[in-house]
Amino acid sequence: MVECGWWLFGNTSSPNACNSLSGFTTTIPLEVIVADVKQSFVEDYIWPAIQMGLVYEERYLLGTSLARPCISVALMEAARQCGAKYLAHGATGKGNDQVRFELSAYALKPDLKIIAPWRDVEFCRQFQGRQDLIAYAQRHDIEVSAKPATPWSTDANILHISYESGILEDPNTVAPDSLYEMTVDPLTKAPQDPVRLVIHFERGLPTSVEDFASSRVYTKPLEMLEFLNQLGGSYGIGRIDIVENRYVGLKSRGVYETPGGTILYAAHQDLEVFALDREVLRTKQVLRNRMADYVYNGFWFSPEAVYARRCIELAEQRVSGKVTMELAPGYCRAIARKSAEEVGALYNEQLVSMDVHGGYVPQDAGGFIAINAVRIREHVRAFGPYEVPNPDK
Repeated sequence: MVECGWWLFGNTSSPNACNSLSGFTTTIPLEVIVADVKQSFVEDYIWPAIQMGLVYEERYLLGTSLARPCISVALMEAARQCGAKYLAHGATGKGNDQVRFELSAYALKPDLKIIAPWRDVEFCRQFQGRQDLIAYAQRHDIEVSAKPATPWSTDANILHISYESGILEDPNTVAPDSLYEMTVDPLTKAPQDPVRLVIHFERGLPTSVEDFASSRVYTKPLEMLEFLNQLGGSYGIGRIDIVENRYVGLKSRGVYETPGGTILYAAHQDLEVFALDREVLRTKQVLRNRMADYVYNGFWFSPEAVYARRCIELAEQRVSGKVTMELAPGYCRAIARKSAEEVGALYNEQLVSMDVHGGYVPQDAGGFIAINAVRIREHVRAFGPYEVPNPDK
């Protein structure tokens, strides 16, 4: 863009990203505004995502998707500071990020005009893809993390690291061990002895982490996540290798590392099932899936997302308590849970006990089963008995 006569202001929410500009700023007019938004990212985006239980297509914890509205807020503030009328981004024309950044920009500063080089005909004629850009960066002494020897793209933040493109575009190619930066190989490098910790929640939001090994208690959101990232990463927790459905209609392969987020998600899910009424939980799960789609597709700032989030927050009022988690190589699991005294508990140990009578009349179950069997009996009457599969056929 500089070669085309533009004067640029750069904005980054990661101080490390400025290193890639060091060889460029000495030769071109470029001003950089650095915004440290880690704390906001954790408290305003990651924590609500844990509270809502957001997971896209049952596997992806939305590490990149959640970062985009957070970055967009910082971008719009930078745009106001320097009086910018245009927003330029490097998101590809085939990906989700172009949608996320631009929808967020239109929601926060509707008068801002968008420049997307990867959708510019002349730009695409000069650069076919990432390899051409890597070569361009080398010619101009611009340091970038991607190298010909490691031909994949990386996106890192406090929640996760994602890897895609390059050799990963073949879904039948196994990601090399050298790719992973946030977690160790759980089979060969993780400690074999499991560790335990307790995670506390209030209204579905993480409030503290107790580490049994060090007797430390972490209470600040950022330090909680950093600790869980370090501990979870040392056990190789949070690695996934998936093919997902992009909003633009394409399928893409992504490799993700989300150690701390995986632990928090598992703990919250366990406490939520323990604390919530069954039908409230089912309704919340429907809204959770819709909200995950909204976030993945770039609609964090939208009326439907606000509505879904408010409904989920109402459901989460009783999700307060603590969960004891066990971490072992490659996985984590809840092994104990307790609701906070002030919110009460739907779990009734005496009522559910197989050793105590009272409250629940077992004889009533016969009528309950008979009523539910009416539909099955009618189906058999109309169409005949169900066929049992014959394994010998």
